[in-house]
Amino acid sequence: QSQSSVNSTFVRPATFFINGFSNVPHGKYYYVFLSLVYAVTVFGNSFIMYIIYLARRLHTAKYVAVFHLALSDLCGSSALIPRLINMFLFNHQDVLYEACLANMFFIYHFMNMQSLTLLALACDRLIAICFPLRYHAIVTRTAMCLVIAVMWMFSVTYFSVYVSFVNRLSFCRTNVVDSYYCDHGPIYRLACNDNSLNVLITKITFGLLICLPLILIAISYLCICVALCRIAHGGDRTKAMKTLTSHLMLVAIFYLPSLSLNALGFTTPMHPNARIINNSLTQTIPPMLNPIIYTLKTEEVMQSIKELYKRNKVNFTTEKKDQMLS
Repeated sequence: QSQSSVNSTFVRPATFFINGFSNVPHGKYYYVFLSLVYAVTVFGNSFIMYIIYLARRLHTAKYVAVFHLALSDLCGSSALIPRLINMFLFNHQDVLYEACLANMFFIYHFMNMQSLTLLALACDRLIAICFPLRYHAIVTRTAMCLVIAVMWMFSVTYFSVYVSFVNRLSFCRTNVVDSYYCDHGPIYRLACNDNSLNVLITKITFGLLICLPLILIAISYLCICVALCRIAHGGDRTKAMKTLTSHLMLVAIFYLPSLSLNALGFTTPMHPNARIINNSLTQTIPPMLNPIIYTLKTEEVMQSIKELYKRNKVNFTTEKKDQMLS
């Protein structure tokens, strides 16, 4: 009778208690580290967006996607790190139910936008190397903006449905979430009614939005490798490879840690603290490194930075002379 009563009563907690970093020794040092990571992320991604906005040579379809990647990195980190620090450093671990679902939506949405933007950049390089004569006709700024708009519509719709599935769950046991943010997996496992639909959509999401883009990126680079092997002149092949280096590094940094942790989780028992710290690093480090890689490894960006610096220096010198003459 008691079990029947529980099953027939739908319980939605007023708050969730985020418990992830509570038992991590010397956790305050890690929050300081995350604060530095966030500061570098904000500066780096703002800087790369500023350079792309000002430099005319970067007003191309490819750099529309790079600008969007930087924006997604900045927004994704802003949805995660400040709230994480506020929760665990200042003991504000009780999160309102609605605020928790909103936080879940924004974190997943911007992670997905990062993944899809990397796929868009892979397609851009595929067309540039395999169809060089038709590249400027196929990949235009308008086309890239349209692709990004479609990505946004798909991601917003998908994760609105994804997050809304939490509303069908009843939480009659506990509201303590063993994660460092409002993570869908630890939350649906707290339910005392049927959560099979949440399990299914989690598996679909991992396959559709993590594995599938990575597989398509791998296929695109396989096609690029075949095309490069057909290039007779070694200098042209080297030049083409240089344009791919930065993107390959971004793909490796974004996908490999996440996939490695998931594979390790299936094969080896991992301490909860180690799992939480590793997961948080895989979400916070790539957005910090992406602008650094694009700045240092992309000749066009470096050249644009030098040109803007010289132009600003000349303008400053001219203004100073005008002030002295007046």
